[in-house]
Amino acid sequence: MDFPFIFEFERIYYPVLAAVGIMDDMLNINDEIKPERMAILTTSGSLCSEGNRVNLLAIVILSHGKCGLSKCVTHYLVAMAVADLMVVIIEVILKRINNIYFPINVLFITPICAMKLVTKIAALDCSVWFTVAFTFDRFVAICCPNLKQRHCTQRTANKVLATVCVLGCLRSIPFYFMYEPQLIINNIPYFCIETSAYYTSPLWAASEWFDSILTPLVPILLILLLNALTVKHIIKSNIVRRALLSSINNQNDPESENRKRSMILLFTISGNFILLWMTYVVHFLRWRVKSYNYTDRYHSNPIYINQQTGYMLQLLSSCTNTCIYGLTQRKFREELKNGMKYLITLNGGLYK
Repeated sequence: MDFPFIFEFERIYYPVLAAVGIMDDMLNINDEIKPERMAILTTSGSLCSEGNRVNLLAIVILSHGKCGLSKCVTHYLVAMAVADLMVVIIEVILKRINNIYFPINVLFITPICAMKLVTKIAALDCSVWFTVAFTFDRFVAICCPNLKQRHCTQRTANKVLATVCVLGCLRSIPFYFMYEPQLIINNIPYFCIETSAYYTSPLWAASEWFDSILTPLVPILLILLLNALTVKHIIKSNIVRRALLSSINNQNDPESENRKRSMILLFTISGNFILLWMTYVVHFLRWRVKSYNYTDRYHSNPIYINQQTGYMLQLLSSCTNTCIYGLTQRKFREELKNGMKYLITLNGGLYK
């Protein structure tokens, strides 16, 4: 059977996103492995997709605290990697790939299907708002020296991350009641379809608007605002520092170098998030403003193609942060190389 291009592309795209990097061999962990290698090896134990393995490596490497980043920044980056990992597992593997390639199974039972939606929304909210929290933390660290000592701490980071997690989970609970069974097979409800109230109730309409405004419209605006204020502050500070250094004939400015590295990481993560979410945002605004039929399933319809492209780019954003760490952080690249050496040593004995 011939399928439209967008459907064929999805059939290839999602497995590539989630399963290109499946580990062929299990790693055997035994008592002879040195303790310093044990944390690296926590990436083993099951078949992992590329998106999962990348995020797992990021979690392990960042958790070591050897990347030259403060504990505060490290906690934010680890939390972002964990949230991204959950999005990949729940949305890409358990939903997209399962729906495309597998027949009716336990994941299609209505309560489980609805629970997948709830956990996906919670994980996605955490991923997005962790990015905002990280951006705000860097804004405070660079632009608010009086507040920096109180806010940019490990304890504050933990409180912020825990608060975001709790609020994300609470906000996602009502969506469990948005669905009803499509079929009843042997007294077991299967599949999830929206209830009739979802299309007629003003409460659900308001909830849909609130959902998309909260994630990701507000985060995008906050990130753009914070980054703009940060750039403005840095430009002014650099002008003053250059004037001061030139007056004392000192061209070395380690503070500016530190700010430069911090800003590269910040802007790359923020820019990546905004670019990959923008297609989804544009589609949502066009659909709501012009009252397009969101449930249109004609694969050749430009609206449907735009919608599915937005989803694909949105999910891609959950697999790119580790690449960003590697491209922007020298010490992270070094730790990644060391970790891969340990893995190769145990698999093939290439490194002694």
